[in-house]
Amino acid sequence: MQGYILRRLLYAIPTVIGVSIIIFLAMRVVPGDPVVVMFGDEPELIRPEDRAKIEADLGLSDPLIVQYGKWIKDIGTGKLGVSFWRGDTVADLIKRRGPLTVEIALLAIILAWVVGVPVGILSALHQNSPADYIARFFTVLFLAIPSFWLASLAVLVFLLVWGWGAPLGVIDLWDNPIQNLQIVLRPAIVLGLAVSAYVARMTRSTLLEVIREDYIRTARAKGLRETVVVWRHALRNTMLPVVTLSGVLFGFMLGGSVVLEQAFNVPGLGRAMVEAFVDIDYIVIQNLVLLYGVVFVLINLLIDISYAWLDPRIRYS
Repeated sequence: MQGYILRRLLYAIPTVIGVSIIIFLAMRVVPGDPVVVMFGDEPELIRPEDRAKIEADLGLSDPLIVQYGKWIKDIGTGKLGVSFWRGDTVADLIKRRGPLTVEIALLAIILAWVVGVPVGILSALHQNSPADYIARFFTVLFLAIPSFWLASLAVLVFLLVWGWGAPLGVIDLWDNPIQNLQIVLRPAIVLGLAVSAYVARMTRSTLLEVIREDYIRTARAKGLRETVVVWRHALRNTMLPVVTLSGVLFGFMLGGSVVLEQAFNVPGLGRAMVEAFVDIDYIVIQNLVLLYGVVFVLINLLIDISYAWLDPRIRYS
């Protein structure tokens, strides 16, 4: 197992390097000019000598290979570079805002499993029954409803009906758990309900395939109770595709909670990404996108390792 993990980590190095190069080059060809953003609505006031000084201070006047080398050096030091406009390091930004985004994603994936897996099991074991039709209706409904629309509706309901809004600013879980949950709980519920529809559909379709296998019929022929057949024999093999899907969805939730963080006014990494795009803050965008790429690589590694635990037939040697 250790050898397999080491090989996967070594294979991930060229992937991360390739992602960093693509991100770096893409940011240099996107429309927009950070110097123009700095001067707001009056870019014509920029004098050539002022532009040259600003670009030199920001490091934009260096050749691309030099800029890339400085970025990689900043990554190696752990500071990840300094934001153009905020003046703080990207590492500090991630440390301050990252926990909120991670909390939202974790709560959302837990809710997705708590809701999606039982609904999928119920739907598969009672195929074409009224319960199955109701479950399929709601899964399709939550698949079709855009998350930003559901988030906007939730904001209006909380404000207009109960007159309640989440606290403003970054509040860590260990500083004030109640206020922290007030910030992350609503976007986590909206995101979790949307993801639970995917989990329910995958659980249902996979379980329908597994319960028709020969070893399931053999277990039933031995006289085992249906609950034992389902939970001990069928469900364990059903979980492999669900775990794969959940891992991919968790990675997307870390990077795709931008709309929800905007809607619920959550100062997480998603909102920081939006602000960086508006300000054309290359350093912040590069590092956040690279962070999401590294997270995806690690999530895929954890998914592969979990296969051996879920299916004893799988061995890494």
